Amino acid sequence: MRADIHPEYFTKAKITCACGSTFVAGSTRAEISIELCSACHPFYTGKQKTMDTARRVDKFQKRMELKTTTAAVRSGKRVKKAKDAAQRKAKSDALGAER
Repeated sequence: MRADIHPEYFTKAKITCACGSTFVAGSTRAEISIELCSACHPFYTGKQKTMDTARRVDKFQKRMELKTTTAAVRSGKRVKKAKDAAQRKAKSDALGAER
């Protein structure tokens, strides 16, 4: 190894998470602050934690809610065809009764 080109290595670097947990590890920086750690990461905890800065999650959830409500109101082709057939039959029965 060449001398004086490598950074200083700290064997007891303090790592602090946004959730408040701290731990010690080796690093080239003495102190490191991070946003997620194994104590608060959704993969390890099983809890959903969203960091939504541009309201993307809220917009997505509103779109999905709107889609489910409109899907419940809409009816399929079979229902529409049966409804149209019933209306046609009612009209023809009304015309037949007038004659």
